[in-house]
Amino acid sequence: MNPTRHPSDAAPSPGGAVAFVLDGEGTVLQCTGTVLDLTGYSDDEVRGRPAADLVVGPAPWSRPPGGAPAGPWTVRTVLRHRNGTPVQVDAEVLPLSDGPEARFLLCATPSAVGQRWTEDRALIRALFNQSRIGLSIHGTDLVAVRTNLSPECFGVPGAVPGDRPPRVTLEEALVPEDAAAVRERLRLVLDTGEPLIDWEHSARRLHFPERERVLSLSAFRLQDSRDRVIGVAVVYTDVTEQFAARRRLALLHAAATRLGQTLDLTRNAEELVRILVPGFADLASVDLVEAMFQGQEPKLFATGVRQRRTAVASADGVWPAGMYPRGHVFTARETEDRLMPGTGSILLPDLRRAERIVGIDESWRRLAFPETASSALIVPLWARGHVLGVLGLWRTGDRLPFAEGDVPLVEEIASRAALSLENARRYTAELRTVESLQRSLLPPEGADLSAAESAGTYIPAGTAAGVGGSWYDVIPLSSARVAFVIGDVAGHGLAATATMGRLRTAVQTLADLDLSPEELLTHLDDLVVRLSATEPQPDRMDGDGGGVLGATCLYCVYDPITGRCVMASAGHPPPVVTGAEGRTHCVDLKPGPALGVSGMPFEPVELHLVPGSVLAFYTNELVAHHQGAGQDQMRLLRTGMDAAVSNPGSPADIGRAVLDHVLTEPPADDVALLVARVRALPEDATAAWRFTADPTVVARARQLATDRLTDWGLEDLTFTTELIVSELVTNAVRYAGSPVELRLIRDRTLICEVSDPSQTQPHLRRARLTDEGGRGLFLVAQLAHRWGSRYTASGKTIWTEQPVPEAF
Repeated sequence: MNPTRHPSDAAPSPGGAVAFVLDGEGTVLQCTGTVLDLTGYSDDEVRGRPAADLVVGPAPWSRPPGGAPAGPWTVRTVLRHRNGTPVQVDAEVLPLSDGPEARFLLCATPSAVGQRWTEDRALIRALFNQSRIGLSIHGTDLVAVRTNLSPECFGVPGAVPGDRPPRVTLEEALVPEDAAAVRERLRLVLDTGEPLIDWEHSARRLHFPERERVLSLSAFRLQDSRDRVIGVAVVYTDVTEQFAARRRLALLHAAATRLGQTLDLTRNAEELVRILVPGFADLASVDLVEAMFQGQEPKLFATGVRQRRTAVASADGVWPAGMYPRGHVFTARETEDRLMPGTGSILLPDLRRAERIVGIDESWRRLAFPETASSALIVPLWARGHVLGVLGLWRTGDRLPFAEGDVPLVEEIASRAALSLENARRYTAELRTVESLQRSLLPPEGADLSAAESAGTYIPAGTAAGVGGSWYDVIPLSSARVAFVIGDVAGHGLAATATMGRLRTAVQTLADLDLSPEELLTHLDDLVVRLSATEPQPDRMDGDGGGVLGATCLYCVYDPITGRCVMASAGHPPPVVTGAEGRTHCVDLKPGPALGVSGMPFEPVELHLVPGSVLAFYTNELVAHHQGAGQDQMRLLRTGMDAAVSNPGSPADIGRAVLDHVLTEPPADDVALLVARVRALPEDATAAWRFTADPTVVARARQLATDRLTDWGLEDLTFTTELIVSELVTNAVRYAGSPVELRLIRDRTLICEVSDPSQTQPHLRRARLTDEGGRGLFLVAQLAHRWGSRYTASGKTIWTEQPVPEAF
């Protein structure tokens, strides 16, 4: 402090009030110490002086209005500060009873302070006098000690408007769960001092729990002049209507954005119940007409219709045990007819009362209504003039029951859901059509031939766009041989499926010519080029056209007599083979170009298979459905084959085990897998002889064939076989030259083969009556069940098949 400056030289402080005790002449008898802040004089300097010395002008309090003192009055005047500064004050004068000296008590307050105090009081008075915004003060125990609401607002029974608000706890005003939540938030404000701003929460009155009420609360801590915590002030407004409107908009927005994102019936139904639970309902179920899952259009929704509980949801995650579970198929009974929403929604706000009205039997009531449910809302799922199913909603416990205002909201959501379900149904119908066409164009899944036992598996993708042109085939060839075929058509959908059928037919036709694998693919490649030239060009280059150009194919021929296996590939991955010793490896086959893409030749590869070896042909999606993981998938395929073959089982069992091991997730494209376990014919099932081109060998060939048939016990076929051998050997001797080979094969049919060095194919013709020859091949065709010819490396082979009696 500066010692040359008197404390009173400071500017007047706008501090608190100053009290003066005056005598009848206006002399100051006593004053409070705060006079120093107001006037710059100490209480000792003021005491004994006339109060008029401190006032600019006359002292108005010495002359009360109306004359003689009758009670307290208020005046405004100006005091003179010691440094000459005027100080405007508001003074309240209180006349004292007659006494020896003291006649007046005067309390002076700076006008600025008084104005603020007046405004504060006016603000508080205005807040506590209005009722549109709730205001309450809670003590440190969070008991409401002051509020601007009347007692009936707290739900006090028997409250009379105008009564003084009671001191109530939160638990006495709100339902327990709401009171606990509000208490927790207010306690946090009280303990930390951090204000609470616009916190919305349910605040149902204890005595009217069925009425929904949501409040927006703001709270701040109260402290006195010594910074001691004295309570919490809470300001709140009723936002029930706004909250309900926002909830409705949120549900509609969720339905608009989340429904219809998939074309799967079950997933759409599950998304619907997830939208409504737990925010809108405590339990929800979707029951769809069973015909929906076959893609069929639902018929009249009435008693007897079969329904499937497609989706369920529960707020606590546990579906009531007594109700129909998810996936259960049931039939609506006559007792349920009054609760089947054939035309409109059914609102049951009070289930106990509703049960008495409906009069349903007790057993069905347990299946339709959970024991904890208090209200229910049943809404039909309408789409394009048909009821697809029913949406069931339940609320449990003390939750507010469904009301009339909830029905339009749920009907709007149900309408959106029904449209999504109808789109999914139509998609299901299209998908089933494509799958049925695809499967009808594929051979039977299993084939049991003398050369091999095989099993094919076709797995469509999860969407119609993924159903494409993957295919396989097992084709019996002449001389007990078999051809294994697998291929894939570029593109998806019906076009790709139809293209696959065309290619499979072409391969079967070419296989009947007994061509080698590389020759067959060459002819097939030429056919694809010609077919692609006549195909209409797609409007968009999205790869979904399903054209023949770019298709892949692998053709493999296995001979059970020699164990020789020859294959060639047009852009298709090579198969894996597991030998009889159990070791799995990929066939060292270099795939050629895809069909119709290039004129490069197709390179064959030949290997020898011992009986019991297992071949696995597959489409590329099996090992490439994980992006960038082709090598890992091939490793999985080999290990899966090792494990599957090591366990005794059929090719079908091996195929299932491999697919389970490799396909860890649904493929994006369709997958085909063909598994074949090769066999060998017994050594005594064949007999072969070689002759020179001499007419005398014909008789010897007949005799050798007759003797072998006798050894095999096929005497019944001796006559026809002698005629066939005579005609074929004679033609070979006459027109082809040496050497001539005769081979008999005893299989499920009796096969007779005659081979010669000529490349000339025989032709069946009808001889005229005047012709001396030309009837031999005609007789062979009449005697044999099937016949044909094929080129060989050294000439040709003519073969016939006759049914073995034991096989029929």
